Amino acid sequence: MRVLVIGSANLDLVYEVERLPAPGETVLAAGSASYAGGKGNNQAVAAVRAGADTRFIAALGRDDAGDRLAAEARAAGITLLDRRVDASTGTAAILVDRRGENSIVVDSGANARLTDLSAAEREAVAAADVLVLQLETPLDTVAEAVRVARAAGTRVVLNAAPAAPVPPPVLRGADVLIVNEHEAAALAGPGADPMTALTAHGCAVVITLGAGGALVGSPGEDPVPVLSYTVDAVDTTGAGDTFVGAFAAALSGDGVEALVAATGFATAAAAISVQRKGAVPSIPTLEEVREFRDAR
Repeated sequence: MRVLVIGSANLDLVYEVERLPAPGETVLAAGSASYAGGKGNNQAVAAVRAGADTRFIAALGRDDAGDRLAAEARAAGITLLDRRVDASTGTAAILVDRRGENSIVVDSGANARLTDLSAAEREAVAAADVLVLQLETPLDTVAEAVRVARAAGTRVVLNAAPAAPVPPPVLRGADVLIVNEHEAAALAGPGADPMTALTAHGCAVVITLGAGGALVGSPGEDPVPVLSYTVDAVDTTGAGDTFVGAFAAALSGDGVEALVAATGFATAAAAISVQRKGAVPSIPTLEEVREFRDAR
């Protein structure tokens, strides 16, 4: 499977706290660390660890953080097609409490410069089996990538996160839309049934439900639930990205059965990831996912 991810790359600054602070409150951290992160970067790592031939298009600053992210992506086995721009590499401040819940603030930095796909980047889209996109880079770039993919016959997996309005043409251009329940409700609009409203755009839809698993829907089909796994969460940072990247790597064939199979694999990968600290360090390999599923 040839997977291309276009998206964000950030240096994550992670702080361990007893509880997330209330507005205006200061809390002391029990520890801190820095990791490679960003939704695009996390999803690319998840895809390559799940066995996919993975390329990643990202914008990085001409700074130490950019050098670190580039080196770690290549060390992970990703073919990195990086732009170096005159802006600081993106960063994220992440607070993680003792229950594994998190609160995140992102400074996009160089990610905002990922605009106007080059000829080489368009060729990479056309050569991929699956294109993975998120919303931490400019929406115009997402829309352009969708158009190029559709013209080339490349399947599009759109992770509409963080929550933001998405133009209907982009939704119609996606083959699979992956959102959590909050993002699904925001996209569907007040009072609408999320699955019904989103599949009306003509795309398949996977709504992730955290510990509740996921719901898989296709236009004209009844939604299919996919159960999750009971685990003790340590850190949920990056679990959604692990799901998306693993899903893209496992997606083969058409129809509901293929979607459900990929969702089951991705659910297992995410369940492993929440039992570990950090985004990228928590992402499992193909062998780990197989062993985890065999043991359940």
